[in-house]
This record gives sequence, structure tokens and C-alpha cells, in this order.
Amino acid sequence: MEVLKIVLIILLILICVALTVIILFQEGKQNGLGSLSGQQFDSYWSRNKGRSREGLLVKLTTAFVVLFFIISAVLNIGSF
Repeated sequence: MEVLKIVLIILLILICVALTVIILFQEGKQNGLGSLSGQQFDSYWSRNKGRSREGLLVKLTTAFVVLFFIISAVLNIGSF
């Protein structure tokens, strides 16, 4: 049981480092001056955002956050 706890802690540390790097790679969500007037631009990039590098980073962030919470909960439950 102790070996599993050590493996989960190491995995949690690796996920934290990866999550930090992924978040730092993401761009800001500012829309510029167009957001002040309520204009919405429907460009090729905005329609295919999920297939771009930014979309991949968002999906990876979501996956790593879910893993972070699951492993944290398992480690917390196992500490009692």
C-alpha cells in the first residue's frame, strides 16, 4: 500500500509540473477592442479553434485537471 502511495505522489507531482507548463503556453482570452462594441468575428480560426494548437492545450489542461483532482482525492481518502 505504501508503494502505491509513493507512485501516486510522484504522478501527482509530474501532473502539477505538466499542468503549469501547459497553462503557461496558452494565450490570453482577450478579444481586443472588438469586445467593447460587442462585435463578433466569425473567422476560419474561430470556427476551427478546437483543432488548433490552442484547442489541444485547452483539452490537455482539462484532462490534467481532472487527473489532478482524482489523484488528490485518492491520496486524501487513503490518508485516514
